[in-house]
Order: sequence, then C-alpha cells, then structure tokens
Amino acid sequence: MPDTSLIDAARAVRDNAHAPYSRFKVGAAIRTASGTVFTGCNVENVAYPEGTCAEAGAIAAMAAAGERKIVEVAVIADSPAPVPPCGGCRQKLKEFADASVAVTMATTEGKTLTMSVGELLPGAFGAEHME
Repeated sequence: MPDTSLIDAARAVRDNAHAPYSRFKVGAAIRTASGTVFTGCNVENVAYPEGTCAEAGAIAAMAAAGERKIVEVAVIADSPAPVPPCGGCRQKLKEFADASVAVTMATTEGKTLTMSVGELLPGAFGAEHME
C-alpha cells in the first residue's frame, strides 16, 4: 500500500512547479533512511534542456541537507495514467536508492502504480561498474 503522506507531500509541492511552456506540473517526494521527507517540483526553462525534473529537485534538496539514502519515492502529475520518472531521473534515483525501493507514481485523480527502482531501471549502471 502506497504511503499517502508521501503522495500528499508530492501533491502539495506540485502546485509550485514552474511549467509555463508544457503546463505539465510534476511533484516528487522522497523519504530518506532518517525518515525525513524532501520534495521537488519541475522547473522549466524557455531553453528546454535547461529545465529540472521534480525528482532531481527532491534529490538535490536531500543532498544539500547531507542525506544520501532514499527509502521511498512518490511522484504525482495530472495525467490519465501514473507517470514514471524519466530515464535520467531513474538513474539519479538509483544513485541513492536500492533496487527494492518503492516508487509510487500517482495521478491527481488518485490512480497509483508502484514499482521498484530495479523494475524501473533494469540492468542499471552503478558504482560497482566503476571498480
């Protein structure tokens, strides 16, 4: 069962998204091993590649606070079906989360889908490849 408080945190921060071009607002919330919740929203830029995803914003806030271990993730968007993190954010999540960490994707209408980081990014490139 998805943690509704984490989804609620993602829902609340979604309202702060800066999405004047796509109008596709996304909110993300991550819980760390300490129990702290960090949130992020997408921030678009007129130069499209310069925008930031919601998940990346939450991860940056976590790292800025000195934390490094994600234990749960929630992402929400106004979409007919739950929206998964983009490929780049899947890799960013993998950097700080074990393959078994749950990622709950939700719609603003209440649909949810939960998958693990490992399911979202099979065959992931990791630190073990750098040894």
